[in-house]
Amino acid sequence: MKQRDAASDWIAEALALRLKVDKKLTLVQQLYCALKEWIQHGELAAGDLLPSSRHLSGMLGISRNTVLAAMDRLLAEGLLSAHQGAGLYVARLPTILPRAEIASPLPVRYSSRGQRLLKLGETLSNGHHAFAPGVPALDLFPREQWQRLLRRHYHHAEMGWMDYQTGGGLPELKAVLCDYLRLSRAVRCQPEQIVITQGAQQAFELITQLLTDHGDSMWMEEPGYGGAQACFLAAGLSITPVPVDEQGLNPSLAPANSPPPRLIYVTPSHQYPIGVTMPTPRRLALLDHASHAGSWIIEDDYDSEFRYDTPPTPSLQGLAAQTSVIYVGTFSKVLYPGLRLGYLVLPDTLAEAFKLAHARLHREGNYPVQSALAEFIANGHFSRHISRMRSAYRQRQACLRQALAPAVTKGLKLSEGHAGMHLLATLQSAEEEALLVKSANESGLTLSPLSRYYLSGKKHPGLVLGYAGSTEDQLLESGRWLSDAYLSIRNN
Repeated sequence: MKQRDAASDWIAEALALRLKVDKKLTLVQQLYCALKEWIQHGELAAGDLLPSSRHLSGMLGISRNTVLAAMDRLLAEGLLSAHQGAGLYVARLPTILPRAEIASPLPVRYSSRGQRLLKLGETLSNGHHAFAPGVPALDLFPREQWQRLLRRHYHHAEMGWMDYQTGGGLPELKAVLCDYLRLSRAVRCQPEQIVITQGAQQAFELITQLLTDHGDSMWMEEPGYGGAQACFLAAGLSITPVPVDEQGLNPSLAPANSPPPRLIYVTPSHQYPIGVTMPTPRRLALLDHASHAGSWIIEDDYDSEFRYDTPPTPSLQGLAAQTSVIYVGTFSKVLYPGLRLGYLVLPDTLAEAFKLAHARLHREGNYPVQSALAEFIANGHFSRHISRMRSAYRQRQACLRQALAPAVTKGLKLSEGHAGMHLLATLQSAEEEALLVKSANESGLTLSPLSRYYLSGKKHPGLVLGYAGSTEDQLLESGRWLSDAYLSIRNN
């Protein structure tokens, strides 16, 4: 009954917007034409119940006889049907009458920035195919345990969590996260320096909104992460691509005439997508350069938990005595992307301002989920899950290497794979890359070409091959397909 009353009110309110006392048509004609048009165009579907004449006359402030006269015309034309004691319903017509001519839609003209942003969207993973980069092992996530935690924390949620929040995240989550980062990543922080965000992308947006103006210069790894590229481009920044060598972003390779960067974006623990790790001397050189240029360094530490045959590398932030580094982390890779939780570790000088801006712009919340995650970490489930994933990813990478072995013997070069969730396959030409991507699409697979991760014209061909989100059988099957496709191209 309540749903029926709500629908009646919506129809009456919409009709009230159509009725004008100064129009040439009478009120009966206006009411009749409005209802007829909605029925013809499908806004009122077959079987929909119309408000009663008494309800409509009261809501519209017109006489009931006016409403009845309009309804009688619609009944006579077969657009309405009367059900004894139940009211008037939209009739089930054999065909929908043609819609009146509609004006041509406004031509769509995207800005140059919008066009580049849409182009960057091509690097998005299209489903969980065998080679989709950045997708974790969703099949191995402890869903039942996590759902029990969620149900309990939603059931016992504090009343205050239903209100607006301005603290930068649940204190319990920030406390356990702080302990984890200090021990596992050598991050120097206190809980007050952490702001919980809806993923790393929101963290990047906050940084650009608070620390940059439109047109400011920034450095970006070349090639680099498409999500970060899109965010900085959308902020209107002037991006200078700085080449990555075997030690990561190299400040000495920046264009000589480029202005001092306001921001420097790096993935030092596991450069995305090349996969190299920035050694300490290069890190110190980068910190020194940022200090002299007055730059903020964004350290995106997206998957440093997954190292297989080398010890973990301490964070760049832990080396920064001058507090010029903003550390960005996410739970998308270690847990699952749909969780939409990330975090910022900020210098003391920035923390309070970022909390206020985050509350103002994004209306932080979802504290029951944050509470469940805090318990998940505090009780050791998080570290056990990471250990399990590390073992699974090592085996999945081995399966992919096994499947690609015939291609490797004929010239396909694979990255060392000491860490992370993907391998980089280096190709000899752009034509080879294009042919493999085209052939994969025709076979129902998705390949991520390395060339799409470049902002400049100096692109190198290759493939970014994700392996974490697929089973061993899937990797063996898809890897053999890729190996055969590569050999076929090389032999032609």
